[in-house]
Amino acid sequence: MDEGPPGFREFVATRSPALLRLAWMLTLDAGAAEDLLQTALARTWPHWDRVAAGRPEAYVRQVMVRTAGSWRHLRWRGEVPAGRLPEVAGGDPTGGHDDRVVLAQALAALPPGQRQVVVLRYYADLSEREVAGLVGCSVGTVKSQASKGLARLRAGLAGPTSPVLADVLEEGRPT
Repeated sequence: MDEGPPGFREFVATRSPALLRLAWMLTLDAGAAEDLLQTALARTWPHWDRVAAGRPEAYVRQVMVRTAGSWRHLRWRGEVPAGRLPEVAGGDPTGGHDDRVVLAQALAALPPGQRQVVVLRYYADLSEREVAGLVGCSVGTVKSQASKGLARLRAGLAGPTSPVLADVLEEGRPT
C-alpha cells in the first residue's frame, strides 16, 4: 500500500475531526460534509510537498470553501425533509443537542454566502481578512455579509432558551 507523501497521513489523522466539523457547518449535512472533506483532502494530496511547508490546514480550508461554493450549483434539491421529528420520551439525553439542532436550522435558512462568512468568521474564528481571502471577496463584503447573517440569525432565533445561543447572538462570537 502506498504511504503517500511524508506527513500527509499524520495531518489527516490529527486534523480531520476539526476539518469535518467545519465541513458540516458549511454544508449542514453529514454525508455532504464527509464528501467535502474527502474531496478537499484528495485535491490537496498531489500538492502535499508544497502545501506542507506552509499552512496546510489553511490550504485545506480554502479548498473546502471553494469546493462547497461550486457544489451549491450542482446539488440536487428535489427532496426536502418534511417537518420536525417527534419528541423523544424522557427528554434529550445528550444535553445541548437541542441547541445544535436549532442553530443548524437557523444556519440553513441563511443564503450560502452569508452562511460561509458567519461559519468561517465566528465558528472557525478567522479574521475578516482571512475570510475574505478564502471566500474571494473584499473585507467590506465580509463585514456586510457577517452583519446581515447575524441579523438574520437573531431574527430566526428570537428568544433562544439557551444562554449559549443568547451569548453567540449578542456578542457575535461563540463562547
